[in-house]
Amino acid sequence: MNTPKMSGRSQLVVSVLVASMLCSGSLALGEAPGTAMDTTTIERLTGAKGAFDEKENVFKVSVPRKDLSVVIAGVKMSPPMGLTSWAAFKRDGKDDMVMGDLVLLQDQVSPVMSAALDNGLEVTALHNHFVWDSPRIMFMHIGGMGSEQNLATAVGRVFAEIKETSGRTNIPDAQIDPAHSSLDPAKLDSALGLKGQYKDGVYKFVVGRTTRMHDVEIGNQMGVNTWGTFAGSEDKAVVDGDFAMRESELQPVLRALRKAGINVVAIHQHMVGEEPRIMFLHYWALHPQTISRRDSDPRSTSPAIRAHSCVRDDARLPRIAPRISGGRARSLAVNDERGP
Repeated sequence: MNTPKMSGRSQLVVSVLVASMLCSGSLALGEAPGTAMDTTTIERLTGAKGAFDEKENVFKVSVPRKDLSVVIAGVKMSPPMGLTSWAAFKRDGKDDMVMGDLVLLQDQVSPVMSAALDNGLEVTALHNHFVWDSPRIMFMHIGGMGSEQNLATAVGRVFAEIKETSGRTNIPDAQIDPAHSSLDPAKLDSALGLKGQYKDGVYKFVVGRTTRMHDVEIGNQMGVNTWGTFAGSEDKAVVDGDFAMRESELQPVLRALRKAGINVVAIHQHMVGEEPRIMFLHYWALHPQTISRRDSDPRSTSPAIRAHSCVRDDARLPRIAPRISGGRARSLAVNDERGP
């Protein structure tokens, strides 16, 4: 029997069909089409189920916060209404990119942020999505680049920390009234390496930066500044404030603050269209012994003070602001000559 010869076009169609069958077969092995991502391994390492989006070539795992009972203005909120943590993986050459959003109770923010940073992920935003919510829910955005296994492992540890800390409540009650503060401003000046103001029981420092928006230079008085306040006593004190940073400075500052035991309570922007872009990081912390009576070295003090010293001394950080000492201006950390 004579077998008819196939035309060039027919051979091309057959080749495409065979390739499609082989690609479909790869799905059974846990690989997303068009990528080398091992979705089965990602699910195993993250401990979460996922779905693949062929159009965007993204594999996304999700963890609905079914453990939460959130009510907003009398409305009982369910996970599909914005209460689902997720992480999305996208292949980029040999490595993957991951981006995600974590749904957290207030008491989970600090331990989960530390888990993310300690495992090589970046924290890119921290804010609320609702008002009138009870209990208060915070949302932490994360990201990272690296090997698929490392990223999935890191995300898995973050999800595990969320699960482990769910339901814990530890609201401190410091009973501090600034009207009765007895802090020594000279010790704070020495520890921070700058000159602050002490008024009405509150020590405050402000350090301006500059950027441009609408082709107008804006700085300290327009709200582009880093500031911090201390109140209380040598035995018990509170610190809170706001860091104004370039995007490249955010991760080192986050690590410095968390290492020093400072709670990061918000990460966001205050402006749009500015150049360079400025990120704002709000922080807050309590400590029972802000300044030790037995130690005259102001650097051997509480995490609240050590955090600012750490930011000032960390050579990895671009310059944050000038400090004044003996009438001469010096930088807090000088490795960015372009910075304000």
